[in-house]
Amino acid sequence: MTASEIDTLLAAVEDADKRAALEHLRGTIRAAAPEAEEAISYSVPAFKYRGRPLVSYAAAKGHCSFFVMSGTALEPFADELSGYSTAKGTIRFQPAKPIPDDLVARIVRARMAETDAAATARQGGK
Repeated sequence: MTASEIDTLLAAVEDADKRAALEHLRGTIRAAAPEAEEAISYSVPAFKYRGRPLVSYAAAKGHCSFFVMSGTALEPFADELSGYSTAKGTIRFQPAKPIPDDLVARIVRARMAETDAAATARQGGK
């Protein structure tokens, strides 16, 4: 997957505010997880870490979505996310009220820690 393919997907987002919000979210995720690789998963831009899905994001008709792919990883941030529409592993937001960068970074790092723990468990705790 090349960054240009992600660029193409984002360029297809017709609403300029949503496109800008997603491009900003992409940069925030990249900064929080520089070793993660960009990918396309379920037809939306995503990041993979250690070969596993990390997070993804997309524009929908009435909002933007940040898919954390783990309800467990979101639990510690429930109070901070109270102003957003959430579902298991998903945060929906309006471009005018994006998820704060520091919160995105902490959520991404929590997902990375979750992935690292799962990898350790798969290796028998080594």
